[in-house]
Formats: sequence, structure tokens, C-alpha cells
Amino acid sequence: MFNKNVEKLESFIGANSTFKGDIDTKGTLRVDGMVEGNIVADWVVLGEKSHVKGDLTARGIVVGGRVDGNIKAKEIVEIKNKGQLFGEIFTGKLVVVEGGVFDGRSRMHHEDSNKIIEFQSLEKAKQG
Repeated sequence: MFNKNVEKLESFIGANSTFKGDIDTKGTLRVDGMVEGNIVADWVVLGEKSHVKGDLTARGIVVGGRVDGNIKAKEIVEIKNKGQLFGEIFTGKLVVVEGGVFDGRSRMHHEDSNKIIEFQSLEKAKQG
């Protein structure tokens, strides 16, 4: 799911909980209940019974439940087999597992062009 240096689980909203308002937290946020508001975190994991009505912003987001809103992830968005997303996605990498639902638009950003390696031409290499 995520790489080894993911922040530890910092915040948790349980299955029988409802939260109304915006959340801004560091580390990983796990949601198994209902959230009505926007979420900003380093990483967000939405359990199968979760429902978020609002926008999510993070480095990486796993959707196991339902999202009615837009997602912006710097690295990855993964929609699991029971996940449902109704909104827009802006991310570097998008994974939709068979059975997952995505109804909306997606835009993917690409790596910086500064990382392009230019090769010397054959003539310059012979002269050098």
C-alpha cells in the first residue's frame, strides 16, 4: 500500500463516530466512521464503512469506503474493491482495484522535467 517510511497512525475516527468540521492533522489519519468536512493530512486511510462528504488532501489516500468530494494526493490514490469515489482526482499515481467505483474526472501530474537526463550526442562523445 504505502512505502516503509509512512508516518505512524496519528488520528483515528471510529466506526460509530460522526465528525462535522474540517480536519487538519500530521501523520496518518484513519477514518472508519462519517466525516462531513474537508480533510488535510500526510496520509489518509478510509475503511470500508467510512463515508466522507468533503475534499481530501494528502500525500497518499486509500479509499475503502465512500467519498463524495474531490481528492488531491501528491503521490498516490488507491480505490479498493469496496471503495467508491464521486468527484475529481488530482494525483501522481491512480490505482482502482477491480470492484472499486470511480465516477468523476482524473488529472495526473508528472515528475518535474528537471529530472530528465540529456545524453551527449555521438559526435560530442567521440570528440571528448
